[in-house]
Amino acid sequence: MLTMYSTSWCGYCHRLKSQLDREGIAYEVVDIELQPEAAEFVMSVNGGNQTVPTVRIAPGGGGDEIVMTNPSIVQVKEALAA
Repeated sequence: MLTMYSTSWCGYCHRLKSQLDREGIAYEVVDIELQPEAAEFVMSVNGGNQTVPTVRIAPGGGGDEIVMTNPSIVQVKEALAA
């Protein structure tokens, strides 16, 4: 499961969403401005900053969770393939 933490005004988030759509990669978007607990998670993995897009990939086969900040579509695809 891929979750993208985002805001409505983030240009990098809009770009990554478009790329994910083009690649046919399913994802859930969580707006950190509407969900304080999501903002807390983003800050916990970004040195206290609310940096978006932050992508969280939950393990599918018992592996480790992957969290990336402002990744490229190539990085996301590589993480999903791992």
